[in-house]
Amino acid sequence: MQFDFGAPTDGIFQTGFIVEDLDTAIEQFSARLRVGPWTTMRDVSPQGSFYRGEPAQATLHVGFGFAGHMLYELIQPADDHPSVYREVIQERGYGFHHFGYATTTFDDDVATMRAQGYEMAAGIEIPDLRLAYFDTRDVLPGMTELIEANEAVNASFTGIWKASLGAADGAAPPPPAPPSTTAS
Repeated sequence: MQFDFGAPTDGIFQTGFIVEDLDTAIEQFSARLRVGPWTTMRDVSPQGSFYRGEPAQATLHVGFGFAGHMLYELIQPADDHPSVYREVIQERGYGFHHFGYATTTFDDDVATMRAQGYEMAAGIEIPDLRLAYFDTRDVLPGMTELIEANEAVNASFTGIWKASLGAADGAAPPPPAPPSTTAS
């Protein structure tokens, strides 16, 4: 099964990077990798998010852009609150952070990761979006983010993907924001 933007609903469709400056990173990813156009959200503090078992307080600036069917997520921490992003920055600096893995069997996959000994480092549970970060850096070059594949996620990311294709006149329509955020 696939999302309307062509990526699998049971596999990797996203790569996430922690960046020092979102605007500079967008310029570099666009120029060097032909990613974009971008959908950006500033001062994002997702409701229903948690970090290491406690309510999360971190605020982020986030950008989403496509190159083909691969979604790139750029994340700039906007404060010093603890998060899975600050954790990685402190350990090794900015750069690759996670693989975004879509799943139609979210609860089963979370249980499988836990059974394999992986702790849920962070996540979000709100209507229309559930995701969970697992620290898989012992076997992979980054964390694994499980993202429940549902209609809201499909609609949001398909809108961003369609914007990356552009319109006949060269102008891309603005895509809807992903369901995972509440911006101030």
